[in-house]
Amino acid sequence: MRRSKEFSDTFDDADAALSPFDVSRETRARLQIVVDELACWQKAKNLVGPSTLAQVWSRHIADSLQLRALAPQARRWLDLGAGAGFPGLVIAIAMMQDAPGEPPPIVHCIEANARKCAFIRHAARLTGAAVEVRNERIEAVIDGFAGRIDVVTARALAPLAQLLDWTFPLLTSGAIGLFPKGDQVGAELTEARKSSTFEVEEFPSATDPRGRILRIATLARN
Repeated sequence: MRRSKEFSDTFDDADAALSPFDVSRETRARLQIVVDELACWQKAKNLVGPSTLAQVWSRHIADSLQLRALAPQARRWLDLGAGAGFPGLVIAIAMMQDAPGEPPPIVHCIEANARKCAFIRHAARLTGAAVEVRNERIEAVIDGFAGRIDVVTARALAPLAQLLDWTFPLLTSGAIGLFPKGDQVGAELTEARKSSTFEVEEFPSATDPRGRILRIATLARN
């Protein structure tokens, strides 16, 4: 495992970021691999916003883990616009500490950027995480996941109305949506309700005092 000394001394406090979550020693070690590899790749590939790297444990790792905490029994996830694997890769690693069961846990990551897909695949190989990466556009593949997943998520990807349009085949076939949103969540909900009817629960973000996580089910178009 490579370690990036240049960045490792400037990362935020991993223990503090992970403290709200049930993270085993083995899971903590796998997450450290992701962080170290991200630091190495970031210098050449620019996988995440440069200003967020110093807060990688809180801005990316913990922000991903809090989604898993809202659907702890879900075993089949779909992450749209997965970026460098946040939240999809992190959720897949977290599920590795669960007891074996059926169906086997897996996270499908859809990402249009080839270099970000390459990083997710690389980190998944190193950690053993059950991740399937698709280097494709969302609208080209989304219909094929209807009835095959428990949770769909998308982090910092698109306004809620667009997310609901993309995920309509999933949220009408048994899946729930978990969508982190910022301080414009009220406006996004108002806009989304112009074209859709849905049940929504709002949860405070553990990593952003202005943020909310929307849990959405029973979607219908107006």
